[in-house]
Amino acid sequence: MSTCERCGATFHCAMRDQDAEGTAGSPDGTPCWCTLLPPAVPVPRQDAPATPETPAGAGCWCPECLKAHIAALQRRS
Repeated sequence: MSTCERCGATFHCAMRDQDAEGTAGSPDGTPCWCTLLPPAVPVPRQDAPATPETPAGAGCWCPECLKAHIAALQRRS
C-alpha cells in the first residue's frame, strides 16, 4: 500500500507498490488507476524546487486528492 503525499491516506498504486516477489505493477498488467485521469501534475525530480502545483519530491497522491487537484486546475482555466 502507498501513502498519499498530500493527505496521508493509504491506497494502492500499481506503479509503486510491490507484490510479494518485490516487483511493482498490477498482477494482470493493467496500468495504474491514475493513468486513466487527465495529466495534471508533472512528476518532479527529488531535487526540483517546490511550486504551489508540485511540491518538491512529490510522490503519489490518492484518488481523492488527485481528482480534487484536477478539478481545481479545471476551475482555474
